[in-house]
Amino acid sequence: MNAALQEARAELNVRCDSIEECYEFMLAYAGQGLPTEPGGGASSQIRDYLRKCDAALTGLAEFITSFVKRLDVATLAPYAAFMNVIDRDARDAQAAVQLVLAQPSISSQLVDNLNASIHLRALLTDLFLIDEVFKSRR
Repeated sequence: MNAALQEARAELNVRCDSIEECYEFMLAYAGQGLPTEPGGGASSQIRDYLRKCDAALTGLAEFITSFVKRLDVATLAPYAAFMNVIDRDARDAQAAVQLVLAQPSISSQLVDNLNASIHLRALLTDLFLIDEVFKSRR
């Protein structure tokens, strides 16, 4: 794997890890039964995870598409179709994350509902699938 591809793979890993870590943190946060956000809001740990997730979601499909192009695959068509799925799921998940971030306080119930969002879970599944595809191309 050349240096540019290794660098792209590392960035993809960071993005995927940020999304997955946020989801895992949210599972624990939701289980705490907190009626309001500890620490009063703006600088809480849940917000830090959600902000990192939001940043990782920004331009995700475009980034993965550029990664695919570096793989020199025979045909981009199947990848392009799946990038549309990732793009839709990432945008939908990002809209939900941003909605939660816009609230003055983030309760455990609010996070539990975000966890249950099909958009976020679909995106995680998309990322697991594309990661396995990339692993098989090594």
